[in-house]
Amino acid sequence: MRGAMGKLHHRVACTALVDAYTELSRLVSTLDETDFPRASRCAGWTVGDVLFHVLLDAQRALVTFGTPASTPPTADYISYWRDWANHRSEAAAAAHARFVRIGASAYADPRALAAQWHETAQAVLRFASVMPGSDHVATQGYSLTVTDFLATLAVEATVHHLDMLLELPGRPQPRPGPIELTVDVLDALLGDVDVRPAWDDLTWLLKGTGRLPLTPAEARGLGAVANRFPLLG
Repeated sequence: MRGAMGKLHHRVACTALVDAYTELSRLVSTLDETDFPRASRCAGWTVGDVLFHVLLDAQRALVTFGTPASTPPTADYISYWRDWANHRSEAAAAAHARFVRIGASAYADPRALAAQWHETAQAVLRFASVMPGSDHVATQGYSLTVTDFLATLAVEATVHHLDMLLELPGRPQPRPGPIELTVDVLDALLGDVDVRPAWDDLTWLLKGTGRLPLTPAEARGLGAVANRFPLLG
């Protein structure tokens, strides 16, 4: 998936984001009023809460596209997540979770939330299709190339797409491209290990993001590396 010198090709990142947002939108289109209150893989969050969280991420993307960075890149599509893992705060996560629950509950009709997601996602994809991949943008205290930023959006959407499916069997799944990109990110975050459990891609995504716990045998096989899980949130 990567191009020369370990860099992510802009077309790969852009296509992954298009696939991630398009398929997530297709999932959202299948939701009725009884689906939004269903549980998700994010502890304490409903399907509607997760959708609101991803909507916030898409809104942040629009701000980021309009915020040129004043410095060279300080992170790429891998180190962005590594820094999250190194600096994650339980207090900040709890505060954000509360904000999301309150924000999502403010929609009197969850279909309005779905409609806002659809129009915001389309706006993100329109901007993503015309911005040069080498441009530098600023977000959350980082400077990233547009290419790397698009990849972070695709990974976020893919993980949360899976979150929403917990009680929604038979609904649209993430497409292979975004799944492959997310697997690449998890592989890079894990690094070299003596024993890697024989996970399929979806299980790796759920284990690597803490949605499924490591079994005692998996933890023993990974050794000290197991203490770094979840690798990505």
